[in-house]
Amino acid sequence: MPFLGQDWRSPGQSWVKTADGWTRFLDEKSGGYVGDISSFCKKEDHNKENLFNSLNYDVAAKKRKKDLLNNKAKIQYFHQEKWIYVHKGSTKERHGYCTLGEAFNRLDFSSAILDSRRFNYVVRLLELIAKSQLTSLSGIAQKNYMNILEKVVQKVLEDQQNIRLIRELLQTLYTSLCTLVQRVGKSVLVGNINMWVHRMETILHWQQQLNNIQITRPAFKGTTFTDLPLCLQLNIMQRLSDGRDLVSLGQVAPDLQVLSEDRLLWKKLCQYHFTDRQIRKRLILSDKGQLDWKKMYFKLIRCYPRKEQYGDTLQLCRHCHILSWKGTDHPCTANNPETCSTSLSPQDFINLFRF
Repeated sequence: MPFLGQDWRSPGQSWVKTADGWTRFLDEKSGGYVGDISSFCKKEDHNKENLFNSLNYDVAAKKRKKDLLNNKAKIQYFHQEKWIYVHKGSTKERHGYCTLGEAFNRLDFSSAILDSRRFNYVVRLLELIAKSQLTSLSGIAQKNYMNILEKVVQKVLEDQQNIRLIRELLQTLYTSLCTLVQRVGKSVLVGNINMWVHRMETILHWQQQLNNIQITRPAFKGTTFTDLPLCLQLNIMQRLSDGRDLVSLGQVAPDLQVLSEDRLLWKKLCQYHFTDRQIRKRLILSDKGQLDWKKMYFKLIRCYPRKEQYGDTLQLCRHCHILSWKGTDHPCTANNPETCSTSLSPQDFINLFRF
């Protein structure tokens, strides 16, 4: 800058950009100009044009800044990452600002896995990222992904619950990494290949730990599940949303095996997950000429996605485009904020950042 080492803030002085560079001059009250006066006078018209263009540029810059803050800002984070602003501009304007990696880093998924209502949601999101979105994450986001996954595995090892769910997640991630590591030369993964090989070895170690889990029968001599009346047992089994859980429950005791084969139980399960049109396309008759709902269920899950059910989900406010967990308040300016919120499935969350 031309004023380095000089008191450019003294009263009555200002700088004007000329064709030869920046020139300092005094206003009329200060007694004239400093520098080449004749040269400055000859270029007065040119300087006025520069000043006019400079003013126009400042006005345009302020307008762009205002628009950026109003509608086209990149992700903004508030209230300790409890909610984030999701940009809804065009593809070009969103690029580099509102990404899945940024949202994944800022939303507190590490704490969410400790909440039993959000655990399945986070695990499903991790699985979808492992299938197709791993390469879209930045290096920091990929590291955060592995840290969250480690906490998930440790929680399962301690609680001895959701073992099959995490096994499937680890297998999906390992399969994806095996494919991606072979293409490291094409820069599909961020980081050194040795680091990713180490991560794959860690995944194998986690899988081995899950396979070695021995679930012990609790030392409880009170009323057990099999002691309940059959109607209550059947009512509880109807609340299971995964057919594999029914099959596993039927292997516990002979009486439960009979209940797990109940046709009405499997019929309700099919009707819960699939539409009537999907069911009609996959009809299977048993030897007795009746619909075999159990076989139909396992055939349907191979053809269509099951209905996702979560205790808690992320929600998007359509009015102010705020993304947050249910029950987390944000400063919504709508008259009826409750009517503006839309629950997002894990796939919907990923779709928000596709461009």
